[in-house]
Amino acid sequence: MTAVDDSTIRDPKRLRAEMVRALRDEEAITSDSVAAAFAAVPRHQFAPEASLELAYDLHRIVPVKKDENGLNVSVMSAAHLQGVMLEQADIAHGMKVLEIGSGGYNAALIQELVGSDGEVTTVDIDRDIVDRARLCLDDAGYRHVKTVLADGETGVPDGAPYDRIVVTAAAWDIPPSWIDGLTEKGRLVVPLTVCGTTRSIAFDRDGEGLLSRSYRLAHFVPMQGEGAAEERKAVLREGVVVQTDDVRVSLNAPALNHALDTPQLVRWSGAAWDLPDELDLYLTLNLPRAVRLHAAKDVVDQGLVKPSALVGVPALVSENSIAYRTGRENEETGGFESGVIAHGPQAEALADQYAQLLRRWAEHHRRRGAATFRYLPGPAPSPLPQDAVLRRHGIVTASWA
Repeated sequence: MTAVDDSTIRDPKRLRAEMVRALRDEEAITSDSVAAAFAAVPRHQFAPEASLELAYDLHRIVPVKKDENGLNVSVMSAAHLQGVMLEQADIAHGMKVLEIGSGGYNAALIQELVGSDGEVTTVDIDRDIVDRARLCLDDAGYRHVKTVLADGETGVPDGAPYDRIVVTAAAWDIPPSWIDGLTEKGRLVVPLTVCGTTRSIAFDRDGEGLLSRSYRLAHFVPMQGEGAAEERKAVLREGVVVQTDDVRVSLNAPALNHALDTPQLVRWSGAAWDLPDELDLYLTLNLPRAVRLHAAKDVVDQGLVKPSALVGVPALVSENSIAYRTGRENEETGGFESGVIAHGPQAEALADQYAQLLRRWAEHHRRRGAATFRYLPGPAPSPLPQDAVLRRHGIVTASWA
């Protein structure tokens, strides 16, 4: 075992320099300006309750506040994800930036990026979080950052328009205030949750709507207030849950639970299985009746559901049947092959639909960044197109190159 040098752990400057080098190596940081911001801001001063080791860990969050059930409602995001999102934002000197979801540290990074000629406003719905952010910003020397107590759904109109809006909570929708609050060439970076999966998407204005420039896998605490998610969950049995935010999908929990007790149909696609986050996104937005299937470890250990459901897997449902993705080793497909597990009276039909999508992705879209997202505000067309996801303020569409 390699001995740990206690002096290194206790030296924030050295830990910060090592963090920046590691973020560069992992390509979470690709620009000199973002690297300089991370090198300048004392991350540990925004996490006084955490150890230095945790504060400077690339991939771990720092809990800030929990609800009555012990669930995180506010965290300092992992440094890796913050670097990715700031690179997506492409913030330059002199810009005016709004951050939705306060914590202090990310706002300080943004202040470094905009410089003394720029303006940074950070808003949060929680008084405790705003007060904490203000205290940490002042202690670290970022007194010019403006902190606002308000529901992020409404933005901060007094400072609009903004060159950039960066959202640091998982958003179910994009309210009009965010689009209206952007300059004509403004950019919105938002962790957008669609059908149970979240991507940090960099949107540029495109007429009245938004067009994506890039997207990356992301995990955030959910938005609170008016922008909270509208999602349905159905418990099939203890340890097995399906969820969806698509109003067109019917969830018949008793019938789907009964389906799990029927013999499983296994259908191998002959298609390669890799880049799981990209495949997951493609399936989520292309399955005609998509839900997300979650199973607890003890249920998986019993063999009732495959391990792919441990972290949530896109599933295709009918009134009384369900199908979801699995995988196996197969040298002929480059190492791993994707397949389908299906249960219920319509198992054959669902497995065929699912396997066809697996093959289509492997043949035509098996790469990173193949998707393009659009957000179209206003009333949804009727009938709603199959490739559109309905939201309160508009629709989300995704296409694959």
